[in-house]
Amino acid sequence: MNAPHIPVLLDEVVASLNPMRAMSIIDATFGAGGYSRALLERGARVFGFDRDPNAVRDGAAIVAEFGGQLSLHQERFSHMREEMVRIGVPQVDAVVMDIGVSSMQLDQAGRGFAFSNDGPLDMRMSQSGESAADFLNTADEGAIADVLYQYGEERQSRRVARAIVAARPLETTGEFARVVRRALGHKPHDKKDPATRSFQAVRIHVNDELGELRAGLAAAELLLKAGGVLAVVSFHSLEDRLVKRFFKSASGAGKAVSRHLPGEVPGPAPTFTKVSKAIRPSEAEIARNPRARSSILRHAIRTSAPAQERMEA
Repeated sequence: MNAPHIPVLLDEVVASLNPMRAMSIIDATFGAGGYSRALLERGARVFGFDRDPNAVRDGAAIVAEFGGQLSLHQERFSHMREEMVRIGVPQVDAVVMDIGVSSMQLDQAGRGFAFSNDGPLDMRMSQSGESAADFLNTADEGAIADVLYQYGEERQSRRVARAIVAARPLETTGEFARVVRRALGHKPHDKKDPATRSFQAVRIHVNDELGELRAGLAAAELLLKAGGVLAVVSFHSLEDRLVKRFFKSASGAGKAVSRHLPGEVPGPAPTFTKVSKAIRPSEAEIARNPRARSSILRHAIRTSAPAQERMEA
């Protein structure tokens, strides 16, 4: 039986957004609607985004329950600004993003996100485009090694990539996990399954998760009203590093220079202020929901400064 989906850091997210009646809030990663429900119950108008058609389909019950307070959009959150402009809501009071794979996706063997239950090697959040099997069975060894190293921080990425190519074609999550374990000399008593890093890497690549996050942060910057809040929950170091760098750049942190330097051109005005430190779950929450263990929340308040052009967060 699948574990119920429990939104992580829910109280902390709600406190950071401070939702009130008539506020407009984007839940950029709707999932099972945990954050959205909490915001709706406090009277906010919520626009839920999710690229997974199953999430939008299953969210219809919450739409019906809350009437016109909730609208769902089957769209990547990197495209949320275009979608909001299209529906005539060019600015909002808050945006919340819960990055990465959802509990429902992990728990459904047929989606191919995890090796705990054998299933097809898929991993596509949108259920369209290149699958994990497509990538692993057609990419050259160097490209696979690069993905494993960059997105999974797998130090023996070349050895694993060589084993993957030798074992092709791979069709199931179980086959992929076994190849990785053999390549790395996995022992049953090892604390962490070494296949975890490779699964994370391929999932991030297939769904362009870091590219989506960069674009989503920039979209949120454009959508938020002055005084609006951006709250982002991430689950691993690559995501959190990207969010931290974005807020550091957007708030002007670390850019102070002497005003006496001749010819010094002042940088753009900060677009975010009051950037929080990393907020982590309590031991009590981790006990209730072990998947919350690695989660980190960061939030900040939008200033009135024009959004910045960002090549890289």
